[in-house]
Amino acid sequence: MIYKLVICFLAGMGAGLGTGFAGMSAAAVISPMLIAFLGMEPYMAVGIALASDVLASAVSAYTYGKNKNLDIKNGLVMMAAVLAFTLVGSYVSSLVPSTAMGGFSTFMTLLLGIKFIVRPVMTTKASMEGVSVRKRIIQSLVCGSVVGFICGFVGAGGGMMMLLLLTSVLGYELKTAVGTSVFIMTFTALTGSASHFVIGGLPEITTFVFCVASTLLWARIAAKFANKAEPIVLNRVTGVVLTVLGVAILAVNYL
Repeated sequence: MIYKLVICFLAGMGAGLGTGFAGMSAAAVISPMLIAFLGMEPYMAVGIALASDVLASAVSAYTYGKNKNLDIKNGLVMMAAVLAFTLVGSYVSSLVPSTAMGGFSTFMTLLLGIKFIVRPVMTTKASMEGVSVRKRIIQSLVCGSVVGFICGFVGAGGGMMMLLLLTSVLGYELKTAVGTSVFIMTFTALTGSASHFVIGGLPEITTFVFCVASTLLWARIAAKFANKAEPIVLNRVTGVVLTVLGVAILAVNYL
C-alpha cells in the first residue's frame, strides 16, 4: 500500500506540475508510471490518468480565469472542433494499419520544453488583442480540428499540441495559452475518462483516489505560481518542467 501511495503521489506530482504550468495532459505522465511500476492494464491506466486530468484542469482553468488569463469564447470554438475531429481521427485510424506512435506525445513534451527554454514566448496581451474576431475564430476552428484529428488518429493527448498551436499559430501569450488549454482539457478529459470507465469498467479505487488527489494538489500549486510569475520566469520554469518530465517518461518507457 505504501509503495502504491508513493507511485501515485509521484505520478500525480508530475502530472499536476505539467498541467498547472503548461496545460499538459496527465495521461502523458500517470499512465506510463501506473503501467511500469504497478503493472496496471494500459486501458485502465489511461482512464485513471484522464480522470485525474478533469479536476486538475478545472482548478487550473479557474485559477487562470480568476487572473484574467483565459479566453473562454475562442476556447469553446476550439473545444468543439477538437471533440468533433477526435471522432473523425478515431474513425480514420480504424481504417489504416496501426503504426508505432506511442512516443509521439512524449517527444513533443521534451521538444516543447527545450523550445520554451531556448526561445521563450514573449507575446503580450496587447498584441493578442490586435487580431480580428473573425480571424481568431477561423484560427481556433482550424487548430482545434488539427489537434482533434491527431488525438483521435494517434491516440495522443492534445495538451502539448494545443499549447504549441496557441502560442505559435494563434499568437497567444503563454499564460492565456495555458489557461485556455486547461479549460478545453477539462471537458475533453471528462469525455475521455467517462468513455473509458463505461467500456472498461470502474477503476481500482485506491489508485484512482490517490492519483486524482495528488494531481489536483500539484496542479493548484503550479497554477498559482504560474499566474504570479514574470513571463520570462514562467517560460523557463515551464521549459524545465516539460523537459524533465519528457526525459523521465522516456526513461520509464524505454529503460
